[in-house]
This record gives sequence, C-alpha cells and structure tokens, in this order.
Amino acid sequence: MLTRLLSADFPRSRILAALLLAVVVGLAFAPFIFPGVKALNVAAKVLIFIVLVASFDLLLGYTGIVSFAHTMFFGIGAYGIAIASSRMGASWTALATGVAGALAISLVLALAIGLFSLRVRAIFFAMITLAVASAFMTLASQLSEFTGGEDGLTFRVPELLSPSFELSEEPFLGVSLDGRLITYYLLFVCAVVLVLALLRVVNSPFGRVLQAIRENEFRAEAIGYRVVVYRTLSSVLSALFATLAGCMLALWLRYNGPDTSLSFEIMLDVLLIVVIGGMGTIYGALLGSVLFVVAQSYLQDLLRLGSEAAQAVPLLSQLLSPDRWLLWLGLLFVLSVYYFPTGVVGRLRARAQARLEVKR
Repeated sequence: MLTRLLSADFPRSRILAALLLAVVVGLAFAPFIFPGVKALNVAAKVLIFIVLVASFDLLLGYTGIVSFAHTMFFGIGAYGIAIASSRMGASWTALATGVAGALAISLVLALAIGLFSLRVRAIFFAMITLAVASAFMTLASQLSEFTGGEDGLTFRVPELLSPSFELSEEPFLGVSLDGRLITYYLLFVCAVVLVLALLRVVNSPFGRVLQAIRENEFRAEAIGYRVVVYRTLSSVLSALFATLAGCMLALWLRYNGPDTSLSFEIMLDVLLIVVIGGMGTIYGALLGSVLFVVAQSYLQDLLRLGSEAAQAVPLLSQLLSPDRWLLWLGLLFVLSVYYFPTGVVGRLRARAQARLEVKR
C-alpha cells in the first residue's frame, strides 16, 4: 500500500524518512500541537508552498527548465477563486467555477508559452517567461473592474468554510471546531493528494523521459523522444499544479491581490526553497517549505528575544535586532547551500548511500 502511495519512490534514508514523517504528522495535527492564529496561518502557508514548490520542482528539478512565470499560474488560480466568488456569491458552485476557469486559462497560457518559447534555449526562455509574468502582473493591476486593481478582491466562502461557522460549541482538545479548522484540513488533504500525484508523475515513464532530457537533451532527441513535446507537457502539468496551489491560497485568505500571489518575491522564495530542499526530489518541497516558511515567520521573534537577552553587549544586541532578520535569513541560506549543495534531501540520501556502500 505504501509502495503504491509513494510510487515506489522511498526516502532511501532513515533520517530523511523520520523528518518527512515528522513534517506530515506535525502538519496533520498542527492546530492541536501549535494552537493560535499565527501558528495555524504558518501551517497553512507551508501546505500551500509545498504544492507550489513541488510543482516548480517538476519543471526545474526534473526537466531542467528555468521559468519565472510560475507565480503567474499561481496568481491565476487565486484570481479564479476570487473573481468567481465575488461575482457568484459564497457557494460551492462559485468555487468549482473558479477552479475550472483558472485551470482552463492556465492550460491555454502554458501551451502558448511552451509551443512558442520552449524552442528557445536556457536564459532566453527564462527572460521570455519573466516578461510574460511581468506583463500579466501589470494587467492584473490595471483591470480593476475584474481583479480589483491594486486593492485586490475580498470575497466570502461557503458557510461551512467560514470562520463564523461552528461545528460544535464545545472545543475539542482546546481547539474550536469552526470553519477555519475545516478549511485547514481541506488544504491538508489537497496538499497530500497533489504531492502524491506529482510523485506518480515523476516516477512514471513520462517522468524518466523528463530526467533524460534534463541530463542530455540531444541524446534524448537522438533516441527518438520529441523533446519539445515532453518539455511542453511538463510545463503544462507544472502550471496546472501551481494553479491549484493558488486556489488553495485564495481559499485560505478569502482575499487576493497582485502582491499576494503575483509578486516576484514569491518566485524568489520558491527558488530558494527548491535549492534548500533539493532539486529533483519532490520530497525537498516538504522539508524546504517547512524550514523556509517557519524561519521567515518566526526569525524576527527569535531575534527579538536574543536582542533583549544581549542588552549588556550593545554590539551583539544591535546585530540581533529584529530589523536585521533579512540579513540572518540570507546568512542561513548561504550556510545551507554551502553545507547542503544538493539540498537537504540530496545530502541525506548521499550519506545513506555512502554508508550502504561501506557496509558492502
């Protein structure tokens, strides 16, 4: 059963397996283990980024395509839910229409970008996708009649998912059983299903062809694979999964705007997480998202505590100032790349393989 769920792609490292299990269990019981509004928001953001980063890993890690238009599809998913819900009202029909419409638009755009641009090599393709993403963000900001412009769109969700909905008046283990909790577990189920689906894709014959193209595009072409077709299909699949991640974001926030889902900062975060977790692994999306989002959310709080504790040493207190959290986040990233050049997952798998060879 486990073999089928993981598509025979096991962690291949006891430490990695333990970390992945801790992440899944921690996210499954996050509302009860880490009570509080901020902790729940962080856990939900982790779930959303896991899907977004895993979808980008399909593109970068498995196919070798560098695209800066990934957040465009993320934004399309979020806007699909926002526009449909704001115009059709708080209903399941509106959510379904938003998801279906966003997937359709992403499919068409991904095909267009793939067919017209994937014949362009390396940095030129990356620049084309960056231009398309920038144009789309500008368009979303200008079409205020549909997108709300810079102010974005605030909308309502079905009553079952609304924070005002109470499943029970009595808390369970100190946690209110309300619509917010139901929404969180809806995101959790979606994240699990989508990650398992991506594992199935990358471990299928299709996924192995993508890896062959990544390693040597000309050799793959020489043995009969139509590289442009496979690269286009990879781009389309990656875009559709990113769109679903955007739908998850809009459902959780009940709001969407240009800076919320289309910001280039999100694209940079995704790139960092892929590198930290490990490219071409899918599992790296889980560990990288947890490490990055938790550090991004709580590093300022930790620095504030450290600064207060070091008041007697003025220089150290200034270095630990919460205002310098980006400096420390950058330092942590540099150290992670230095000590884990193949990402956390790659390093742990390499250590496990080395130990296995020593025993032999």
